[in-house]
Order: sequence, then structure tokens, then C-alpha cells
Amino acid sequence: MCPCRQPAYHTAFRQLITRRQLLRGVAASAAALLGPQLAHAGSAAATLPQSGPILPRPAQADAILFEGSRALQHAAAQLAFFPRPAGSAGSQACGDYILAEWARHGWQVDTQPFTYRGTRCRNLIARRGTGPILIIGAHYDTRFRADNDPDPAQRNQPYPGANDGASGVAILLELARVLQPEQLGRTIWLVGFDAEDNGGLDGWDWIIGSRYMAERLPLTPQGMLLVDMVGDADLNLYYERNSTQSMNEGLWATAAELGYRTLIPVPRYRILDDHIPFLERGIPAANMIDFDYPYWHTISDTLDKITAPSLETVGRTVQAWLGAGAPGLPAPRYTRRVFIPRIVRG
Repeated sequence: MCPCRQPAYHTAFRQLITRRQLLRGVAASAAALLGPQLAHAGSAAATLPQSGPILPRPAQADAILFEGSRALQHAAAQLAFFPRPAGSAGSQACGDYILAEWARHGWQVDTQPFTYRGTRCRNLIARRGTGPILIIGAHYDTRFRADNDPDPAQRNQPYPGANDGASGVAILLELARVLQPEQLGRTIWLVGFDAEDNGGLDGWDWIIGSRYMAERLPLTPQGMLLVDMVGDADLNLYYERNSTQSMNEGLWATAAELGYRTLIPVPRYRILDDHIPFLERGIPAANMIDFDYPYWHTISDTLDKITAPSLETVGRTVQAWLGAGAPGLPAPRYTRRVFIPRIVRG
């Protein structure tokens, strides 16, 4: 990756989406795109709302546990919208699917449209809870083509993006089912960033969607957590060196308490990723990323390279970290701690 330049884009008005509109859009997208692509899946200035709705507090005390198998299904669903780079029909359909899933679980959803180099893009936002804002994000776009493939003949092929793209969004989609932000003392934003992954191709820069959002925040979030490339079957997550160290320590300590040994509390890579625009504005941010992935930007970044246990490790770590008050960030005014069982897994 390379240092960011100031991107060129113009704004569009925020679009508010009803649940009925979402379901209608997903049905239309699925009819046009989903069926023919299922076989490929296995192989291959806009103003943001300032506060979320206050929803009824659930009576249930114990957590609904994050399930890696459900997250893996969400990853497979995204790969069915192949290809899905920024501005494509596949991206539009995939975004509609993400928004509909969030809405189905009671989250208020919005989009933040923008245009970059003549391409229409949109960030996806789901909000729920009350109190200080905490953003949990992932990019949902894929690279235009697999230009890092070891076979030069394959480098103009569309990029599947199972781990680099679908895995992080799969975490967000399953978190939408299990989180109860009303118990956390925070407003949680789940964000799907667009136009992250085309840096160095066709004059594009990196992290366009996250930079667009960070430059237009109506309020200052208390923190930002990014999940990217977190489904690798051989998962090893190290501290990312640009990340806020207190957040790194809180997340990795939570994983240790749960018995997970694949989060290794040692600094490793320094990554230009969607957390950087928030760090540049003084917002604490951390990036959970496993960059030791041999299929990055190759045609082999397919569904068989990611696993339910890896997704579950990351998802339950984030869920437990939030339930413990998000150690490494200022404590919320209240939180209702929830029980996450300790699971020993390598």
C-alpha cells in the first residue's frame, strides 16, 4: 500500500431507506444477480445522522453468542454478488443485502453516497443504542482485478475478495444479530466502507470511503474499530502498529480471557487502512487484520480460504470486548455486562 493523496469527489444527498424499500431492492437484485453467480462463490458535504433511536431494553441478561457458521454464510452470500468492486452492479446488490440484514435485526440504516473519479459509491451505516458513538467498520468493496496473482495471465481477472472484503463485513452482519447496544451505554455504528481497495489501479487511491466519512462526521466518535482480513483459516492476529495501543491491549486481553491464542500481543505490520482517517482526526482507532495471507489480491481469495472458527474468534472477541465496556476506551456511563463463555481454541 502507499500514502494517501487528497481524493477528488463531490457530495450527494444522504438517502434514507425504509425496510420495505430495502427488501424490494434486495429481491430485485437477487433475481438479476444472485442466481447465476452462486456457482462462482465457492470457486472463485453528505450529513450523517447525529444520534440513534432509543430502543426498548431487552430483558435477557445473557448474551446471544456470535456464531462463526452464520458469519461464514454471510461471506458466501457476498461472494455470490460477483464481481463487486466499487460502482458495479454487484456492489449495489451486495450493499442492498447488507442494509437489509442490518434492518432485519432492528438497526436504523442509512447510506452516504459520494462520487470518486466519476464512479458512484456509497458508505453503508447502521445505528443503534444511545450514548457515545463507537464505530465498528469494514470495507465491502473488492479490488477491480487480481493484480497480485502469481500467474500474469490471471492478473486482469475480477477479484473474489473472500477474506479481503467479505470476512470483515460478515463480522458486522453477525454482530448486528447478537449485539444489544441498549445494554452497552453507547451508540454503535456498523459501517461498510466503499472504495477502499483500488489503490494503485487506474489512478485510484486507497481508503476513499472511510476518508470521506471521517472528514464529514457531525459528532466525534469515542473510538473506531476496523475488522479486515479476519477469516484466514491460518488466523494469526498481531497488533497493527498504527492502531491506538490501549485499544489493542484491551482487545487482545479480552481474547486471552476467552482462551483464544491466535491473537498474539506483539506488534507486526503498519497498515494503511480504513482506520487511518479517524486516527488523523484524533479519534482512537484499532485495526484487527491478519496480513500474512498468501492469497491477497489473487484469484485464489475464495470462500474455501476462510473458516467459521476464525470468524467466530474475532466476532466473539469483539462482542466480549464491547460487553466489558470496551477496555482501552473511556468507560460509558453505564454498561450491563453480559456473559461470554470462555472457549479454549488455538
